[in-house]
Amino acid sequence: MAVDYAVIVVYLAGMLGMGWWGMRRAKSKSEFLVAGRRLGPWMYSGTMAAIVLGGASTIGGVGLGYKYGLSGAWMVFTIGLGLLALSIFFSARIARLKVYTVSEMLDLRYGGKAGVIFGVVMWAYTLMLAVTSTIAYATIFDVLFDLNRTAAIVLGGAVVVAYSTLGGMWSITLTDMVQFVVKTIGVLLLLLPIAVVKAGGFSEMKAALPGEYFAPLGIGGETIFTYVLIYTFGMLIGQDIWQRVFTARGDKVARYGGTVAGTYCLVYALAGAVIGTAAKVLYPNLANADDAFATIVKDELPMGVRGLVLAAALAAVMSTSSGALIACVTVANNDIWSRLRGLAHKGPEHDEVKGNRAFILIMGIAVICVAIALNNVVEALTVAYNLLVGGLLVPILGGLLWKRGTVYGALASVVVGGCAVVGLMATYGILANEPVYYGLLSSLAAYVIVSLATPPTDAAVLANWRERLAGRGGVEDAQPEPPAAEPAAVRS
Repeated sequence: MAVDYAVIVVYLAGMLGMGWWGMRRAKSKSEFLVAGRRLGPWMYSGTMAAIVLGGASTIGGVGLGYKYGLSGAWMVFTIGLGLLALSIFFSARIARLKVYTVSEMLDLRYGGKAGVIFGVVMWAYTLMLAVTSTIAYATIFDVLFDLNRTAAIVLGGAVVVAYSTLGGMWSITLTDMVQFVVKTIGVLLLLLPIAVVKAGGFSEMKAALPGEYFAPLGIGGETIFTYVLIYTFGMLIGQDIWQRVFTARGDKVARYGGTVAGTYCLVYALAGAVIGTAAKVLYPNLANADDAFATIVKDELPMGVRGLVLAAALAAVMSTSSGALIACVTVANNDIWSRLRGLAHKGPEHDEVKGNRAFILIMGIAVICVAIALNNVVEALTVAYNLLVGGLLVPILGGLLWKRGTVYGALASVVVGGCAVVGLMATYGILANEPVYYGLLSSLAAYVIVSLATPPTDAAVLANWRERLAGRGGVEDAQPEPPAAEPAAVRS
């Protein structure tokens, strides 16, 4: 394993080096939180694909393939569909708003000052997403170094917190590009063909496994529908995803770059399912389906290649973890702390870099501590997504699509949908499908009824909203550097 260890150590050192380099660029709030809104199509596509394809998509996607066959691709497939829908239908408008958070968008649209309430829901989601991503380090470092769970979480989490604190979104963008390349090589170009060959090829796989392993809907229609509700719609409204949209250099980059990333996700989904199916042929009696990835990597790959593929898994986890961490910090500082102190949008924004850097460090340590204490990752992530979709989907999409929606309707939607989700999870169980179904319906009903029962949004607010959507409103906090000063990779 010495060569594999060397690959991983070089990779981790490279991540820290990227963080140090990114620190030199993060001189303003815009640079620190949204990379100066200057990413071109190449970097935007790579970083967007990196943020949405995390440990759940890699290790979990292979595990679903092990359990259900090719239909195990549906979870990651619905993530790709959500990213495609966001990119094609909404990303250009979102990018033109020139905001930092989803809550800022809601305040602009509804003319209310309810950003703290919206922010708390979004903060809870991003926090749990960061925590569950951090827990995934335990699986990878256990395979690599035989570390205990706590040490693995601290090691992986410390690297992510370090480079995120140094350079903010610039460091995360640079590391995500490296992670995107490593994932592409490790999973798509190495592990996928090797796994299929080791399993004897597709003909041998079909002969060794039941027919339902190759049925497109083998995982079940209800499960696929739930994935669409949670993951496809979750992609449309998550702060971690929107914050990447804010980094785009313009409308076309957000639309076409995101479309490329979404298409990549569809390919990645199928690859994970095929790898899992091959693992089922090779290791038919694994006690835990999620062990399929680590098992096939550890036992079937040659020295050096094994280290690179494990680095790919580590890259998947780190990209989601760092993206969720900066999203969590942005919401906590911008939508909650600053508003509670009455400091939102006051003072020179370049002074806020130090404050955001301190927030990342504090929140990162908190995420590591919660990850160590938490045991059930699936339940925690399910609660986060149920609250996100049940509480915020309707007021966000309603604000973008229905001009009659009001701030009171939005607040009612968040409160009713959130309470319904929590109550139904207590009744049916956290992993049940009913909470998100009925929570979403109750959120929609509350939004429509209360909006129609209250006065329409002020015409001046709607006029300002239309101006911002058209890209004619809002002032950026810092002038971007001249294009000639950018490295070639950033101008791509």
